[in-house]
Amino acid sequence: MNMVKLEMMVGSFMLIGILCLGYVSIKLGKMEIIGGGDYYSIVAGFDSVSGLKPGARVEVAGVDVGKVDRIALDAKSGDRALAYLKIKSGVKITDDVIASVRTSGIIGDKFIKLRPGGSDKMLKNNDKIRETESAIDIEELVSKFIHGKVE
Repeated sequence: MNMVKLEMMVGSFMLIGILCLGYVSIKLGKMEIIGGGDYYSIVAGFDSVSGLKPGARVEVAGVDVGKVDRIALDAKSGDRALAYLKIKSGVKITDDVIASVRTSGIIGDKFIKLRPGGSDKMLKNNDKIRETESAIDIEELVSKFIHGKVE
């Protein structure tokens, strides 16, 4: 009888340990299991999103306010990239915001920086950001410099 009781206790502790490990893994990985959080979506069109990946952070004044949900080619123009952004529902973004693709540090990850304007009108779910600045392509700049085409 004592052996069965010991095995039940060890099994219970193992189960609790596995559940705790799963919870910590999900929290550290910033995964969303159910519902996907409380976000609204906005779209920004760029000439180039070179190096930007889905899951990249979206910042306002250095504070994370959302993430890049997905990136697609604009079906209408065919030569612009559309970045679909998920913004936390408590964060209000003005309709005259400027979205820029930026780099963290010298060789860091790409992210989107939002610079709010002075408008009183706020973006709603599925609205589009009008003003954007594309990523700077370092390889293109170096190529222009090497070939003497710097303006």
